Amino acid sequence: NIWSDEKIQQMLEGATRNKEIFEEIARRLMKCGIDRDWKQCRTKYKNLKYEYRALQKENEHLGNPRRKMRFYDEVDCILRRQPLGPSGWGCESSSLLSGTKNFHNEIKQLHRMLQLPV
Repeated sequence: NIWSDEKIQQMLEGATRNKEIFEEIARRLMKCGIDRDWKQCRTKYKNLKYEYRALQKENEHLGNPRRKMRFYDEVDCILRRQPLGPSGWGCESSSLLSGTKNFHNEIKQLHRMLQLPV
């Protein structure tokens, strides 16, 4: 969800020196109780983009039913600059901020996305 934020998207667009951007992402994660440094955030970002693009290329050549990665739909929406939709995820979603019972499920989902133990 942080990655899909319009401000973050604009900052990442065409940026070659992006340490400050990933420091901002790490700060936002810290507000959600997830301790990651900027290098970990950058590595996860690069790995997700690489895996997504590799799958896109593979699926173009095969023409068969698409093979998907974890969080494919979310990464697809972000990279194609489309809204995540009503089932948005992440620590900045409205249900988390409003303190609903979905809090723990959303944190678990974030942990899975970041490949952390749940």
